[in-house]
Amino acid sequence: MKSETLRSGAGDPAVSAKKLWDFYAITPDAPIYQEEFGYFVLDRWIEEGYLKPRDAVADYDAYLREVFGYDEPALASVGGLGWCEGGFFPLFEEKVLEDRGDYELVQDYAGRSVLFFKGRRRGFMPEYVDHPVKDWKTWEENVKWRLQPDTPGRLESTEGGARYAAECAKKGFVVNQLVVGGYMFLRSMIGPEEVLYMFYDDPKLIHECMKTWFELADAVIAHHQKFVSFDELKFGEDICYNHGPLISPDMIREFLLPYYQQLYTNMKKRNLDQSKTLHFQIDTDGHSPSVIDVYRSIGVDYMSPFEVAAGCDVVELGKRYPDLRMLGGIDKRVLAQDFDAIDRMLDRILPAMRKRGGYIPTCDHGVPAEVSFENYMHFRKRMLEYGS
Repeated sequence: MKSETLRSGAGDPAVSAKKLWDFYAITPDAPIYQEEFGYFVLDRWIEEGYLKPRDAVADYDAYLREVFGYDEPALASVGGLGWCEGGFFPLFEEKVLEDRGDYELVQDYAGRSVLFFKGRRRGFMPEYVDHPVKDWKTWEENVKWRLQPDTPGRLESTEGGARYAAECAKKGFVVNQLVVGGYMFLRSMIGPEEVLYMFYDDPKLIHECMKTWFELADAVIAHHQKFVSFDELKFGEDICYNHGPLISPDMIREFLLPYYQQLYTNMKKRNLDQSKTLHFQIDTDGHSPSVIDVYRSIGVDYMSPFEVAAGCDVVELGKRYPDLRMLGGIDKRVLAQDFDAIDRMLDRILPAMRKRGGYIPTCDHGVPAEVSFENYMHFRKRMLEYGS
């Protein structure tokens, strides 16, 4: 093995939890919680001999924490309501629809027709050919019945996650509920282009979809709240592209925010521990500054991942919104350059954001395959110097 590790020992979960709670409290100059958004480069580093193969390590996440000096987990997430697709129960049957030589057209678990390389499902961006909702008939026949909270077995399937989160809370962990955001939900069912037309052509169907989204989320979260009090509601939204939102702020207010506001209000009222603050995070790609004020109007106080290529600057935004919790904002492209470029980026961001508080620095998406192991280790060493 060529690699060195940035930490010895298993780490201290209590220290990690303290760092995370300081983040939520926006505590100035507190030690920074250390984690990463994700990776697209691990296979390269494994092939080059810097990391052990996945099958050689029982707990690969723990191994990566050891190598890169990440903090121990201090957040427990409860699912059951989708993330990039709706919370379908049951899922659609996955099956090959058509053989196209080197490719195959597949129905995925979200009911979409997807073109894959034959025999491969991961490691590239597939082509989405068709989506399950085209009109009222396909909505009711294909999808709506999969989004009912009273389907036998649904609530029981996620109850274990809520109970586990309650045990984590006793250890001082932060607990959040993950939910597919309304725009992501609509786009995955209808299609990225088709949904834009449907907002105009059939707004009643959009509202019907969102009403169903709300009723499912509200019922499932209410069941989870019998067992655990939440610290955060987190939506996977991805509503922005490189210059702004994919729908207008007025459309966000009309079609999404009323349902979000009611879910957030209900969730706060039901928390078993009423002394807790329920934070609200929106995870959106693209140029998020154009929607910050829109989401803040309903209580959103945490956003991620602030893509630099789309014009997001966490230092500038941190000054403009001193009470906004922020995660991300590290330009993954710079990590592929050289040590000096990495240093210049971190020297601009980390001192200002540590002094402010309420910031977790990670790549603004997964570490790309162009990043060398040496560059990433230099980045991690500098992050630990600034964050300790």
